[in-house]
Amino acid sequence: MANRLQGAVSPYLRGHAENPVDWYPWGPEAFAAARERDVPVLVSIGYATCHWCHVMARQSFSNPAIAAQLNRDFVAVKVDREEHPGVDGSYLAAASAFTRELGWPLTVFTTPEGRTFYAGTYFPPTAVGATPAFGEVLAAVAEAWRSRRGELLAMGEEVANALAGAAAATTGGALPSDAELGEAARSLAAEEDREYGGFGPAPRFPVPTVLSFLGELPGEARTLAARTLQRMAASPLFDPVDGGFFRYATKRDWSEPHYERMLPDNAQLLGLAVAATRWPGSIGWAAPLANDLARFLTTTMALPGGGFASAQDSESVLDGRRDEGGYYRLDAEARAAVRAPALDEKLLSGWNGLAIGALSAFAERGLEESAAAAALTAAREAAAVVLERQLLDGVLRRASLDGVVSEAPATLEDVGMLAGGLIRLALATGERSWASRARELIDRALHDAETGGEAARGIPFAPPALDPTLDVLGLALPDDPAEGAAPSGLTSCADAALLLAQLGAGERYREAAERAMASVAGIAPGRPIAFGGALAVMARLRAPEVQLVVVAPADEASADAASASLVEEARRQPVAVRAIVTPAQAQEFAESGFELFAAREALDGRATAFRCEHFVCALPVQEPEALAALVRPTIEG
Repeated sequence: MANRLQGAVSPYLRGHAENPVDWYPWGPEAFAAARERDVPVLVSIGYATCHWCHVMARQSFSNPAIAAQLNRDFVAVKVDREEHPGVDGSYLAAASAFTRELGWPLTVFTTPEGRTFYAGTYFPPTAVGATPAFGEVLAAVAEAWRSRRGELLAMGEEVANALAGAAAATTGGALPSDAELGEAARSLAAEEDREYGGFGPAPRFPVPTVLSFLGELPGEARTLAARTLQRMAASPLFDPVDGGFFRYATKRDWSEPHYERMLPDNAQLLGLAVAATRWPGSIGWAAPLANDLARFLTTTMALPGGGFASAQDSESVLDGRRDEGGYYRLDAEARAAVRAPALDEKLLSGWNGLAIGALSAFAERGLEESAAAAALTAAREAAAVVLERQLLDGVLRRASLDGVVSEAPATLEDVGMLAGGLIRLALATGERSWASRARELIDRALHDAETGGEAARGIPFAPPALDPTLDVLGLALPDDPAEGAAPSGLTSCADAALLLAQLGAGERYREAAERAMASVAGIAPGRPIAFGGALAVMARLRAPEVQLVVVAPADEASADAASASLVEEARRQPVAVRAIVTPAQAQEFAESGFELFAAREALDGRATAFRCEHFVCALPVQEPEALAALVRPTIEG
């Protein structure tokens, strides 16, 4: 039996390499083999830190009898959902026709042409309640393929056609008004668990995209975001020892977490905590939370060569056996004596972009000097390694491991999240080069949309490439515009484009952000739990666009106390974009086409603040009290 997974980039696939199952990685070879053998395909999708994926691997895929059954009657394909999110999304959508209990491991049965005719999630080796044994499922599917193939083929075509029709449905409309955004926030407030915080029934997720939307609105919406984040930080969902949030909790009081810790969750929650330090009355709890989350990213999740791991496992080995959550229930002293749960060391372009952006925002806030310096170093290193390894000949790739780049194409979320992170890094460091690289990424996405036809449908951004196997199978569906744990690719690109516009790169970027958000505006306000990231960008598009540039002398030793106070006041202000730069840095930004920085100088050698609203600027000020008087009435009014 060929071991096709041994050299995979994905740690999840490598973890299945020694199974007795004759696994194929995702690719056209598996479906060609199924056509040649005239058997159906089992597509098994999961990820490296998923507890129930581990359980099914131990119980079923390591079982010689089940493996023999699989090898005889099927071609088996193993997919890392984080490496191939388009594959996962397509088959999740198809699986919804057969089960409401979607999740991972995802178990999908398809024709040799990739059409889904049956699906489920975790199947145990022996029947448990209403869940049949995996061997029984395999036997039933194999028998149906032999005796009722016509029905299965018809089912596969019916599901594929239904998905294609759903993907083509229009969701566009005018951008929502302030009143409509407020109504979306009120509908979320109606779903709040007033006792424990959070929204809807258990299981309970941290939904950072939703909290980000609420945080963009003043008054009760922002208070709701603050209350929810504060309660989560005080709950069992948060690890007080290492400082990270777990993926979700099975109980409404945030207890009994599923203990994997994900990079995108914690990066977004760090960004939210940093934002909360500027909300009235929140700095007392938000600043310590931001420090804890920054520490978690820069220590636990940081990779030795730069960049951040995708996740940390839910399971650890204690007393010689694997235990879900056991490590996380230990105190700090006991943890120090045992090995920490494994990291999924895959370097994902988009998820690293989220971490780069959040750590840059944390560093720029300047809450604690040594922590800020560590955050900025980690963000710079991550940006450098992602661009060096995964931006090849101008085309972004999604993933790498130990320097080996995956064949998986980058998605639109990779483009937008990385670009957004690079822009925030440029603002935190004053280094224009990061913003220029972000602009190149967004320009490529805009160009590809124009040449590929997406722009004609009102979608201004396009991913670098489609998954070739999905394309060959005719399953290359457009990205689902709804959002789960992180912003969609469309939202992420709109976020980056809006930031470029706010830096003065050109109104075409704002127009692109508006078109992107208009493409989902018909459904987003009515489904805020599924479109939090998009609604946050829509709120920013409607808000006063306050821009703040502080030009400070390059030689900090020569800066007087008033200059230092001005910089500190600038860091406290909740503006749309803020940059603290030297005169030389301001000139470099301006010469590179970022018009916000044109003619910005440190007058008389002292730090000078330029406060603008959509590029209409007040007179420069050099006293912190004068800056506070300029900014606060617009932001808090």
